[in-house]
Amino acid sequence: MAKYLLLKHYRGAPAAVNDIPMDQWKPEEISAHMQYMQDFADRLEKTGEYVDSQALAQEGAWVRFDGEGRPPVTDGPFAETKDLIAGWMVIDVDTYERAVELAGELSAAPGAGGKPIHEWLELRPFYGVQPTITE
Repeated sequence: MAKYLLLKHYRGAPAAVNDIPMDQWKPEEISAHMQYMQDFADRLEKTGEYVDSQALAQEGAWVRFDGEGRPPVTDGPFAETKDLIAGWMVIDVDTYERAVELAGELSAAPGAGGKPIHEWLELRPFYGVQPTITE
């Protein structure tokens, strides 16, 4: 099995088909979207393909080491940034093709009007993690 990270973006990725920002959705549309995500995770947990997931707030800051004995340097928040991560999910699947299949399914989460978002998800393999081969 190989681990993949599915990244959801507030913006920065190509525009989704149903491209209405979440802050303009009705409360029941947000609830339906979150339920879809939970149901998806629950199903993958049963197949052993789910590892973890989390939604992220828009607030944040950049932090870096600034030398021995000095406090870290911070800058931000960058809510105006073009690339803002909305959340992530880690999956552990047998093949890249399965990872693509699941990312495509997650992309269909409902958005405004209850219609699928068809959002772009960034699919990234974990660095240096080799698939487990079982026979």
